[in-house]
Amino acid sequence: EITPEYVVQLTEATSNFLCPLSANTYGIEFVYFKVRDLESGMVLFEVQSEGETASTEPAIDDDQVRTVKYHLGPDFLKLRALGSTIEFTVGSKEVRNFRMIERHYFRNTLLKNFDFTLDFCIPNTRNSWEVIYEIPELPEDLLQQMIDNPWETRSDSFYFVQDQLIMHNKAEYNYSPLI
Repeated sequence: EITPEYVVQLTEATSNFLCPLSANTYGIEFVYFKVRDLESGMVLFEVQSEGETASTEPAIDDDQVRTVKYHLGPDFLKLRALGSTIEFTVGSKEVRNFRMIERHYFRNTLLKNFDFTLDFCIPNTRNSWEVIYEIPELPEDLLQQMIDNPWETRSDSFYFVQDQLIMHNKAEYNYSPLI
C-alpha cells in the first residue's frame, strides 16, 4: 500500500503511476485550474474542462491522460510565489482529509515538496481550493541546467483520502526560451 509517508521519502520522480485510474472511488474530477503570480497578480495559465457531462462510456485507463507538459520559459523560474486555484467535483461519497502531496524534481534532485490538506468535501458538490506555492531560491547553475535540459524537470502529484492513494498525476516542465 502506498502511503503519504512513502511518497514523501521518494528521491526522484516515479517512472510509473502508483495507482490505477480506478483507485479514484470518490469520483473526484478536476474541472478548472488557474495559476497566477502572487506578486503581480498576472494569470500565467488557466484551463477549464470541456464540460461536466456524465459519460456512459467506460473510463479509458490511459496513463497519457494523467501526464501534463508545460513549456513555461526561463522567466517562470524567477517567480517567488504562485497561487493555484483548483476546482473539482466530488461523486456520491463524502471526502475526508483530502491531501495533495506534490513533489518537484530536476533529474534525481528534489527541488521542493508541497503538502496541502482539505478537511472535508460534501458529496455531489463542486469545490474550489486555492493553494499557495512558495518557490525556493535555487542556485544559478541549477537554474541554467533546468533551462538547458527541457522536460527533465518533473513532478508527481499524489492525492490521498484518509491516507489512501486515490490519484496520481505527473507533469514535465520545459524552461527553455519561448519562441
